[in-house]
Amino acid sequence: MKLSEFKFDLPESLLAQHPAKTRDESRLMVLHRDSGKIEHRVFKDIIEYFNEGDVFVVNDTQVFPARLYGNKEKTGAKIEVFLLRELNKEIHLWDVLVDPARKIRVGNKLYFGESDMVAEVIDNTTSRGRTIKFLFDGSDEEFYKALNDLGETPLPREVITRDAEPADKERYQTIYAKNKGAVAAPSAGLHFTREVIKRLEIRGVDMVPVTLHVGLGTFRPVDVEDLTKHKMDSENFIVPAESAVVVNRALDAKKRVCAVGTTTMRALESSVSAHARLKENQGWTDKFIFPPHEFKIANSLLTNFHMPESTLMMMASAFAGHEFLIEAYQTAIKEKYKFFTYGDAMLIL
Repeated sequence: MKLSEFKFDLPESLLAQHPAKTRDESRLMVLHRDSGKIEHRVFKDIIEYFNEGDVFVVNDTQVFPARLYGNKEKTGAKIEVFLLRELNKEIHLWDVLVDPARKIRVGNKLYFGESDMVAEVIDNTTSRGRTIKFLFDGSDEEFYKALNDLGETPLPREVITRDAEPADKERYQTIYAKNKGAVAAPSAGLHFTREVIKRLEIRGVDMVPVTLHVGLGTFRPVDVEDLTKHKMDSENFIVPAESAVVVNRALDAKKRVCAVGTTTMRALESSVSAHARLKENQGWTDKFIFPPHEFKIANSLLTNFHMPESTLMMMASAFAGHEFLIEAYQTAIKEKYKFFTYGDAMLIL
């Protein structure tokens, strides 16, 4: 398939700038692949589609406050530093993006707020990328607390154009987030409330975790028309043995296995055994899923409405069928569903 096949006109007014007042009051579009039927529901209705023995697989990664603001030594110029990944825990070495990049050279020191936090630029990685080393004299616990206090919720600026607000610290995080390491939220999971999870539990539906630390590559534009030439950024993931056991039991019993989000789906599809079952696994994955693709583990997908020409839309298209997904997106625009991270949800059965 070609990049141009994923282009559509999305009115700016449908880009969600804030989450729904209550997580489970987001709208839910339900796509039935077998019949081509489209239903319009509210997220809390999701329990009606699952029964005893079915499984939700969720991504329990936790977003950390990755956006920092500092000042360059001598000039005092304001610099934004976006933490991407920690390279060495012992010496506090990080891969980051800096803005404005032209002002930041190897050897520069950056000072953060009124704190004692100072970083030195060690290397260039890309045009905006740098490797920096935090010069911090204190315990690991004190270091991460300082980062947490200094950092801002890393809302995706390309779409959410407002500044981060205090409420985002809670809302740009799933309620089951556990393993810190993501710079973007696994957005399909943002709709779950404790009440919905409890009602699923009462119904006999299992919920098991995998971890995939979402990186900024999730939002990186595809700039080649031939999709086979696009390269995904690698992201770190873990599929625990206990989760694999529950998922495989459901598959053997021909139950529903629902991947909550494209990040969860990527972890699952990167961990398929020779017998088309889920295996315990961990490491890095750069798997790019686009049509046509034969999904081996999940037989349903919960996701949000994605941006035109995004890799997330491409995965949803591979799962739903391209024509059906395009029809659903056109319906969503007509019915004024909200798109992107804080937008509404889609369940593909």
